[in-house]
Amino acid sequence: MGMKPLTIRDFPLNERPRERMLKEGAHALSNQELLAILLRSGTKQESVLQLSQKLIGRFEGLNLLKDATIDELTSVKGIGNAKAVEILASLELGKRVNQLKIEERYVIRSPEDGAKYVMDEMRFLSQEHFVCIYLNTKNQVLHKKTVFIGSLNASIVHPREVFKEAMRRSAASIICFHNHPSGDPNPSREDIDVTQRLTECGKIIGIDLLDHIIIGDQKFVSLKEKGYV
Repeated sequence: MGMKPLTIRDFPLNERPRERMLKEGAHALSNQELLAILLRSGTKQESVLQLSQKLIGRFEGLNLLKDATIDELTSVKGIGNAKAVEILASLELGKRVNQLKIEERYVIRSPEDGAKYVMDEMRFLSQEHFVCIYLNTKNQVLHKKTVFIGSLNASIVHPREVFKEAMRRSAASIICFHNHPSGDPNPSREDIDVTQRLTECGKIIGIDLLDHIIIGDQKFVSLKEKGYV
């Protein structure tokens, strides 16, 4: 019988990357160990850790690996199509996460900044969407969430849904938006009631509602500027 490829399971328990990651966290693992987790098994001649180290050496660490192609990866003995695809999928996810972080640095300093951030997305919606943007202490966008879809009503837009996400994200403040499908952003009585209710709740919780902006067709109304926040 031929030798089986060496896997992570062939290593002592305290040296296995998966077990170390569970115990110490991903940050404690080297690039070699993280790659070994993705590869899962080595070859008959090399352990999975040796294979991952060879891969890192071939691509100068992560420098060239982040832009590697399937052909370049499979040129390394022990890396087949399946392993190459898993590596590239993981790298692509990392790139997308990094891009998200860049986009989230958008800073809102004025009602115009807020309206610009959502205008293209919200101006053509056929139903009313109530959207919240959660900000840090520097007024940078941490997260955006659609809280409710439908006609705005103070009894339906619950403060708990708005502020639950704020606490989950450790937000310092919130800006709320909703669109008027008619294209006319002038506030209704319900819009004003919802705004005042959220403002009061924010003061109690300690997370400020900075503004409630109504989006029309290339027009907007800031309820803060109208004196309702």
